[in-house]
Formats: sequence, structure tokens, C-alpha cells
Amino acid sequence: MDTNILLESGTNELEILEFKIADNYYGINVAKIREILTYQHVTPVPNSHPFVEGIFMPRDTMISVINLRKCLGYENDPDIEGLFFITNFNNLNTAFHVDEVLGIHRVSWEDINEPDSTISSDDNGVSTGVIKLQDRLIVILDFEKIVSNINPETGLKVSDLDDYEERDRSKSPILIAEDSPLLSKLIVECLKKAGYTNLNVNPNGQEAWDKLCEMDQKGTVLDDVHCIVTDIEMPKMDGHRLTKLVKDDETMRNIPVIIFSSLINDEIRRKGESLGADAQLTKPEIGMLVEAIDNLVDKYESARKGA
Repeated sequence: MDTNILLESGTNELEILEFKIADNYYGINVAKIREILTYQHVTPVPNSHPFVEGIFMPRDTMISVINLRKCLGYENDPDIEGLFFITNFNNLNTAFHVDEVLGIHRVSWEDINEPDSTISSDDNGVSTGVIKLQDRLIVILDFEKIVSNINPETGLKVSDLDDYEERDRSKSPILIAEDSPLLSKLIVECLKKAGYTNLNVNPNGQEAWDKLCEMDQKGTVLDDVHCIVTDIEMPKMDGHRLTKLVKDDETMRNIPVIIFSSLINDEIRRKGESLGADAQLTKPEIGMLVEAIDNLVDKYESARKGA
């Protein structure tokens, strides 16, 4: 599988693996995929979630298999054996059972349309975007949501902040770029719990960048944003492109940027470092996110006072 796109920085592009379930087309960011395997026998696990087909052990590593047909509401077809693709995100390896893999497409985040509320809601939606290729629509699935619906422990743990020292941080404005309504709500909840109440929340990198440019034109951007927290995967503009634009800007480059994404691995981390990200954290680490914001905001505000 050619994943050279992962080595490029700030292009606002990604590679989508297109696959098929029943007669419908779906997609996943190639950056999440470790490998694709032919169908293998799996061992059912008693009392497991109904979407979990079982477990298997390729290369001595135990991996759970999620049946996407069941997950998306389709009946199983005994005539289709299908195949597995193994993903890695949120520091977790998971296999997904699909009917057929059709190919890889290099696309721009600008071409991915945000699903409206009839497709994706806070609680039930499992789509992050839709893209039209030739004569078909490909629905980009929210695999983090699928996994966290099965096992909530893989998602953000708001309880991590139960013992966190709350203080008034309302004078430290934070700009957030996150396309998932549910995750955005949880991040806001966690930051408010820590005392950060001055939050500017945006559903993608493009809207976040537009807000930053508006502030810059007014001459207030350095006062209005003391830290940026961004996801990577977002329609219109991804977090790597947003990071590059901020760090290449003469005025904004000193504003700290934290990449908060399920995709953080060694290769993605190197890419973020090359773009100038000040910190990179995986999404379950909400306690570490607050700690990173505290440290970077303190440094930013101290530097501004000393300037």
C-alpha cells in the first residue's frame, strides 16, 4: 500500500481507502490502516458486544474484529467472505470486517463535505464526511466513534479531570478546531472543568483559520488566542494544514499549537514536528491535554508580558 502522502507536510490532502459493504461505498483515511488481510477464522468471545465478531492473532498479537455489516445495520451475507483491514488509532489495534476493498484515492480535504445533522448527530452519527468520486458517493466513517460506542473506555475520559485543580483561566482564550460534534462537546466540557471558559470552537480547520485571519486583520489575534487545539482529520482543512499556516505566519507563529488526534504515531508525530506543532497528544489523553495547555499558555503569556 502506497502511503507516501503521510510524508508530506501541510498539503491538506489525504489518501482514502474505498471499500464496499452491501451495495454502498465507504471510506477510511489510509493513515489509520496498518495492513489488509484476507478473511481469517475468528474465535467468538462469549458475552461480547454484538458488533464484535471475535478475536484472532496475526503475528502473535490478539486483535478484536468488528463486523461492519452488523455495525451499519446490514444483514450478513453468507456468500461473501470479505476481508479485514487492521487499524491503529487511539493507541489501539482493531480489525474491521468488510465485503470488498476497491482502491485508494488521493483527495483534498476541501472536497470532503461535512455531513448534515440528518446523517451525523452527536449521539448516533458515524460519518465524518462525504466525497463524490465519479458517479458514486463515498461515506467517510467515524471509526473512533464506532469503537467508542462499543467500548466507551477508548474515548475521552472526562473523569481524568476529577482531581484536577480548577482555577480561573478565563483570561486565557483557546481556539479549538474539531469536526466531531461529540468530541468537541467533550473537549469543551473538560476545558471548562479546568477553568478555561473563553473558548472559540470551530468545526474544521478552514473556519478556524478564517477566524484567526479576521482577528489578525483587527490586530487582536495575539490577545484573542493564547493557544490552538486542533484535530488532524477535518473536512475543508485538516489540522496539519492549519498548523502550517499558523507557523508560517509572521504574526501568529508564536501562538502555541497542540495537535490532539487519534492518529498520533511515530510517523504522524514526525510530520507534526516538521510543521512546528508545540505538542501532539492522542485523544484519550484529555488530562494530558489540559496539562499541555497549561504549560504552553503560561510560557506564551509570560513571553508576551516580557516583550
